[in-house]
Amino acid sequence: MTSDRSRIGGGNGAGPLILTEDVELLDDLLRLCAAAGAEPQVHHSVPERKGCWEDAPMVLVGDDAAARCRGATRRRDVMLVGRDQDDPDVWRRAVEIGADCVLRLPDAESWLVDRIADAAEGVGRPALTVGVIGGRGGAGASTLACALAVTAARAGRRTMLIDADPLGGGLDVVLGGEQAEGRRWPDFAASKGRVAGGALEESLPWLHELRVLSWDRGDSVAIQPEAMRSVLAAARRRGGVVVVDLPRRVDEAVAEALAQLDLGLLVVPAELRAVAAAGRVASLAGMVLRDLRVVVRGPYAAGLDEQWIADALRLPLVGELPLEPGLSESQDGGAPPGSRPRGPMAAFCTAFWERALAGDGSVTS
Repeated sequence: MTSDRSRIGGGNGAGPLILTEDVELLDDLLRLCAAAGAEPQVHHSVPERKGCWEDAPMVLVGDDAAARCRGATRRRDVMLVGRDQDDPDVWRRAVEIGADCVLRLPDAESWLVDRIADAAEGVGRPALTVGVIGGRGGAGASTLACALAVTAARAGRRTMLIDADPLGGGLDVVLGGEQAEGRRWPDFAASKGRVAGGALEESLPWLHELRVLSWDRGDSVAIQPEAMRSVLAAARRRGGVVVVDLPRRVDEAVAEALAQLDLGLLVVPAELRAVAAAGRVASLAGMVLRDLRVVVRGPYAAGLDEQWIADALRLPLVGELPLEPGLSESQDGGAPPGSRPRGPMAAFCTAFWERALAGDGSVTS
């Protein structure tokens, strides 16, 4: 018999199958599902409807219902849940129903919320997450970040562009979407715990076939490290690619962003002072980021080339970011960097994504 309590306010993800008659335990599990943004099915025992047990993303079996689940089809992602910390027979019951693990509330609440949310979102391969950092002010990091995102989206990849530099003027402006509807960083500044990936994606402005998290035009807002961690983790769970435009300073929130990157690109103008400044940026970022590489931007000062700069910074070279004639004029007309499919910047970004997504680590030129 299906319980009339199989409802949750605010959830829109396919949630777990819950099997229990324990009212207090059910209240706890419904609360955790609500926190995960998932809507469960609730039954007292293994449902008779074909496929309900087999097709649920996960099954939470209350201690009281374990005996009624004996003989059910064996499947993955079955968890035995209760509150008695000292029950010596709990593992026997778990084995009898083929449970993957035993959970005791409230100790396991945080872990369980994450697993419920993962199941509801259908988490697969996380997004390839690339951060872009300027070696000095005006290096062109924001331009490259936008071009990478625009190029990835044009190729049909699920793409999110995150502006992690509150003093950069806003990437939505670079994309010509400062008036676009959607949430900005101040809406997430105080986020704690898990942010639902689907809800994040749907709430952001949709520009040039990608989602953009940028800043509003109001007063500067401090992003807490917990908020940066939660937002980037949610973005990564959606898959595809995530591009993060990072400031040169490294505070606690930026360190959280660096820790979630798969790859960092340090944009360095080809001049000695820029190389010296980039060395300091690389030293700070390298304390957190495992894989930092160099993109060199001309024109070149006398005696310099891209390999010399990479060697001086002791970092792998991705390549030379080509100059694109008319880029400023195009942006003034509402066309973002990388929007010309045959332009040199788009060609650079397309080649980068082909190497980065090949899965063999061959990002360098």
